[in-house]
Amino acid sequence: MSTDLLAFLSGKRLLRTEIPYPDAEFDPFIKKGLIIKTPSILFKNSLPLCIRCGNTARTLFASHFCATCQKNCLYCRHCIRLGKTQECKPLYQIPTSNHTAYPIIESPLKWEGKLSLAQQTASLAVINTIQTKSSILLWAVCGAGKTEMLFEGIAAALERGERVLLATPRVDVVKELTPRFGEAFPSVTIASLYGGSKDHHTQAPFVIATTHQVMRFYESFDVVIIDEVDAFPFSYDKSLQYAITQARKPHSALIYLTATPTANLKKQKDLTTVYIPRRYHGYLLPVPNFRWCGNWRAHLKKNKLPLVLLKWLKERQLAAKPTLLFAPSIQLLHQCSTILQSLAVRHEAVHAADIDRHNKLDAFRNNEYSLLLTTTILERGVTIPNVDVAVLGAEDDVFTEAALVQIAGRVGRSADVPTGDVTFFHYGRTDAMLRARGQINWMNKREV
Repeated sequence: MSTDLLAFLSGKRLLRTEIPYPDAEFDPFIKKGLIIKTPSILFKNSLPLCIRCGNTARTLFASHFCATCQKNCLYCRHCIRLGKTQECKPLYQIPTSNHTAYPIIESPLKWEGKLSLAQQTASLAVINTIQTKSSILLWAVCGAGKTEMLFEGIAAALERGERVLLATPRVDVVKELTPRFGEAFPSVTIASLYGGSKDHHTQAPFVIATTHQVMRFYESFDVVIIDEVDAFPFSYDKSLQYAITQARKPHSALIYLTATPTANLKKQKDLTTVYIPRRYHGYLLPVPNFRWCGNWRAHLKKNKLPLVLLKWLKERQLAAKPTLLFAPSIQLLHQCSTILQSLAVRHEAVHAADIDRHNKLDAFRNNEYSLLLTTTILERGVTIPNVDVAVLGAEDDVFTEAALVQIAGRVGRSADVPTGDVTFFHYGRTDAMLRARGQINWMNKREV
């Protein structure tokens, strides 16, 4: 019997259709108890539970006549994009005691950069958390250099033969982080997992994955790091939080990373919090300005922009200064774009449904134009040197405290230009606006 199959299944819990081995190889392992099968859907008090994603919402289950079991068969709609879990189709795993032992990797870290004082403090906290198998929240301001803070801790885990998971809600972040960690750990096999990824069959000591992909793992990781823990969909979807719990070994380290922790995270008394109140270059965070712009929605209906915003934009256009303008919705984004086109203002506009947004963003980075309109799709994960930022309609409900902090965090990220302008144009201040500015001021006052 081939041990490749056991290695493939190590630390995972998969449907038969996800296991690329023929029955002739697979079935003997079942008979010997080396592979065990678990119902993919259980019933507790007559209520269904999907074992893979933890779904218990009756409305997210459905049934159909099944050709396999020749009866009406219940299946989970919530995680169906990963393959259908249903009553008659079990999940397969190997006993935890038989999981692949990953080799000790000597001196895996080859990064030669230098950490700031704040980063060093966080790095030591990460190492301690990994060694003690405890939990920690790293509350780091936007642009603090969170990735570099993780290097020494991940190296310490790999040097002990441990397996590390870095999970993030967004595909873009997985694609961005994988080459960065690849450069820092050139001798380490890193699996990059997201929908359509080619690494799904890669057995690796270090996995970078979207939180949805984590649903395929079971008691696999000694260290779990969750980046952007407050971001959608992770913060709203309990099944993703369930997946993280399932993927961890019983005795493992858990590290949360964010610039804008949720209220629930802040309230966890048993969770140690380490603050990183400075960016890697040591400068304070830019504090947002509030500018009243009148009834901007009425202006847009008349195909006009508020004069105060138009003046702000023209000043930056004349200086050819990179500028991001955030709008509350796609519809309002298009309205603003149409008005700017009528004024012969060169710009582009991007949103989540824009299939060309990556090319437009690259062109913006390359200074092909200086004004980019966007929805909240660019509130995170975007670094543009020397950029100024404006928000139109900052009082809109879409602009939560966290969103406004993240948007303000786009400015001043470069050591060459560590300052810049952040202006919230509004038709009335909101608690979210005041809390966002208060949080930024609070971090600026904290000692490193």
